[in-house]
Amino acid sequence: QLQVVESGGGLVQPGGSLRISCAPYGFTLDYYSIAWFRQAPGKEREGVSCISASDGTTNYANSVKGRFTISRENAKSTVYLHMDNLKPEDTAVYYCKMRERLGHKDYDYWGQGTQVTVSS
Repeated sequence: QLQVVESGGGLVQPGGSLRISCAPYGFTLDYYSIAWFRQAPGKEREGVSCISASDGTTNYANSVKGRFTISRENAKSTVYLHMDNLKPEDTAVYYCKMRERLGHKDYDYWGQGTQVTVSS
């Protein structure tokens, strides 16, 4: 069974840093584009960052640009989201989505999320 598992969430003080990870089980990372989303209580899920499968091109939401960094290590089959200068408004459940495009069809696999809480 194909699964995506996030890890590394936790409680951090404002201004602090945290790195969360995402790994696939049952398949390899190589041909998948990866995106991180987050959902805060009472809000809709929003895209945070993504990295392409082909050339590693990255994109970030304006709210995290300059503070978050997405990276992938295909050899370790792991994707990271490094978060610096965290703010209380970054508090959310963070989800990882892996997408493979086969022909004209996209196959998406979601993790169950990891909680990030920014609070003093």
